[in-house]
Amino acid sequence: MLTAPQSPLPAQPLLRLRLAPHGGLPHRIDGAWWPRSYDLLAELPRLLAGLPRGWGHIGSVTVNGATWASVPARMLVLDRMVRLHSSTAVSAPHTVCLLAPSRGRWDLLVVPPDTPPDTAEPLMTAAAGPAGR
Repeated sequence: MLTAPQSPLPAQPLLRLRLAPHGGLPHRIDGAWWPRSYDLLAELPRLLAGLPRGWGHIGSVTVNGATWASVPARMLVLDRMVRLHSSTAVSAPHTVCLLAPSRGRWDLLVVPPDTPPDTAEPLMTAAAGPAGR
């Protein structure tokens, strides 16, 4: 019996995430995330799947509501419910706050998706380095 060759599954784009080193002094910003679009429903699952296992299950995410196309009250990510909160705080227009019950809080700089690579890379490096502390 002959079977037709199967075409490979489309590759998931690499997650553009840089995290500050674990340990040491607390960080103001724990790293940077450069999503590929303003579609939170498409981008958030990729982000949460790419986080370190030691962060545990992220149960709550706060984003800037003016940045994202749509912010539902909750969504299913990796077979778990994640509560979403929309904020318009002037103090954190380009951040995402991730909360894991009994594990901690992490704040990531969000580099806008349409940022050119030559601008985004230094921002991400700075957020994950000593200056982000």
